[in-house]
Amino acid sequence: MTMLFFALERFFLRMYAIFMYQARVEAEFSAAHFLSHYHGKCEKLHGHNYRVRLWAGGEELDEGGMLADFSLLKKALNEAISPLDHSNLNDMDVFRNDPSAERIARFIFDRVRENLPDMGVSGSLLYAVDVFENPHSMARYFPSELPLI
Repeated sequence: MTMLFFALERFFLRMYAIFMYQARVEAEFSAAHFLSHYHGKCEKLHGHNYRVRLWAGGEELDEGGMLADFSLLKKALNEAISPLDHSNLNDMDVFRNDPSAERIARFIFDRVRENLPDMGVSGSLLYAVDVFENPHSMARYFPSELPLI
């Protein structure tokens, strides 16, 4: 029974990413795509004005009382989405002809986490990326290897 309790506790902590401090920045980009393995209207070329939310979380603040500088998080996010903006996402090898919102979120997460240390921000603060195709449809990438509190 104890094992079940800890498994459930771990599940809910992961689901809600409970951190003492959280920060979020947003950016937008426009791009076209089609989904090769989808049967419906999205298999045709179409476009979106994507909104991206980048989430950081942690237990400690820096000497200035911040989890992370918003301008640095925003800079890292803008650098990550720059190659996507005003492009046909299907032309990028990384998406293998199926640039779903889920794959876009993973791509952005990986690029931001890779670039944050060059800006003096720990990549370990990054814990999720949300990609909205429209105000009602969102995919989140939240890696399973993130440490739990």
